[in-house]
Amino acid sequence: MGLLQEWYIQEAIDNEEEKFHRPLSDEQLFFHAVSSGDIDFVRQNCKQKKFAETEGVGILSRDPVVNLKYHFVITAAFVTRLCVESGMELEQAFRLSDFYILKLDNVQTVQGVIDLHDRMVLDLTGKMRLLRRKPGTSKPVINCIDYIYAHIKERITIETLAEYTGLTASYLSRLFKKETGVSVSDYVREKKIEKAQHLLKFCDYSLVEIANYLSFSSQSHFIQLFKDFTGMTPKKYRDLHSSSSWNVSSP
Repeated sequence: MGLLQEWYIQEAIDNEEEKFHRPLSDEQLFFHAVSSGDIDFVRQNCKQKKFAETEGVGILSRDPVVNLKYHFVITAAFVTRLCVESGMELEQAFRLSDFYILKLDNVQTVQGVIDLHDRMVLDLTGKMRLLRRKPGTSKPVINCIDYIYAHIKERITIETLAEYTGLTASYLSRLFKKETGVSVSDYVREKKIEKAQHLLKFCDYSLVEIANYLSFSSQSHFIQLFKDFTGMTPKKYRDLHSSSSWNVSSP
């Protein structure tokens, strides 16, 4: 039997059994979380054992360990390239990828592959998180940046950050602006819009759901801020990226 004939037979079987792959948006959101240094999202993903899920995932080998190893390599390839696109030094990124892929040779169990996967993505996420901090940034400002990343869904004010760092609001406001070049409020808004961009590209949440998720005062406020930052409405942004969101050079 030729390969082409074998393919058509397998295609018919998959259709009959209604085997479908899960949406690419799930993987895209995770890969971009790693490359953007979103450590909490990645930790939660690992805790939920998303990598080990088999429903909607292609079967690349009948051997479950080998099958997971193939998926591991796919993850490493995409995440590595996204990290490079997001600022990681190319040689460092590929050496890390090679290091973890070579480690697969000594792994003989499904759980072992899962554990190695989690170590790899957390390692890469941590390094990307550090890259987002400018050299010489003071500890209070670093703490603020970390707090904003961890609580991006919440309403964050200078008073909230002042209480968190133990500094006065006025002093922290001046320090943050001096070291980052933007005010706390502008920085928070920018990070919320970045998160909204990912949600628009990789999820099917409605605009009101995104506005509520990111604690904007209203949908109209979210739309106006999004347009101010990106030059287009959330709907236009989603329409523009809906067919090209798998591009690894996307923000």
